[in-house]
Amino acid sequence: MSEVDERSVGEFTIRIDRLICVGFGDCIEVSADAFELDDEGIAVFRDTIDGVDLTELTESCASCPVDALVLLDSRGVQIVP
Repeated sequence: MSEVDERSVGEFTIRIDRLICVGFGDCIEVSADAFELDDEGIAVFRDTIDGVDLTELTESCASCPVDALVLLDSRGVQIVP
């Protein structure tokens, strides 16, 4: 697995920086339908996140205490954090 994992949701992109993530799990508390921890205790996307509400995903990205989750708009402009 690469150091950065990305997933598109509608016109937005969510990026997980696996080097920064320390596995606090705050993202999972907000959006367990989108994220889980892998065997290394690092956040990963669930198999499908297409049905997850964008507001929930935004809050989940914003909840990361180490800014390992980033939300980008369709132009690649960072929205969160």
